Amino acid sequence: MRRARMIIACLALVVGLAAPAYAGLDGFLAGLNAQAKADPRGFSLKLIAQFGVGPVEVQAVLRSVAAPADAFMCFQLGEFAHQPPDVVLAAMKTERGKGWGVVAQRLGIAPGSPEFKALKRGDFALTGKPKAKPAAGKAKGKGHKK
Repeated sequence: MRRARMIIACLALVVGLAAPAYAGLDGFLAGLNAQAKADPRGFSLKLIAQFGVGPVEVQAVLRSVAAPADAFMCFQLGEFAHQPPDVVLAAMKTERGKGWGVVAQRLGIAPGSPEFKALKRGDFALTGKPKAKPAAGKAKGKGHKK
C-alpha cells in the first residue's frame, strides 16, 4: 500500500511539473486567438511588423490555417527554422494533430535547442515590433575571420 502511494505521488509530481509548460503555450495561443477575434486588423498588422512579411502573405497564411494563433506559429517556426511560410504550412498539414514540437522537428528545429525550449515553454510574444537584427559587421557566424 505504501509503495502504491509513493508511485501515485511521483506521478502527480511529474504531471504537475509538465502541466505549466503545456498550459503556457496553450494559454498563449488562446490569448492570441482572443486578441485576433477582438481586433483582426491589429493582429494582422502586428504579424506584418514583427515578422517583416507583407500583408498579402499574412492574409494568405491566415486563410490557410484553422486559427489565427496557428498563423503566428507558422511565422514563428519559420523564423526559427529559416523557412518560408509555405514550407511551414506544408509541415503543419503533414503533422496535423501531432503537436507543435513534431512540426518544429520536421522543420529541423532540434529538441534541446533554445528555439525548441522556447516552444515548449510557450515563451513567445506578439509585440508588433520588429526583431532586432545584428549590426552590420558584428555577426560571428561561419566563415567569420578574426
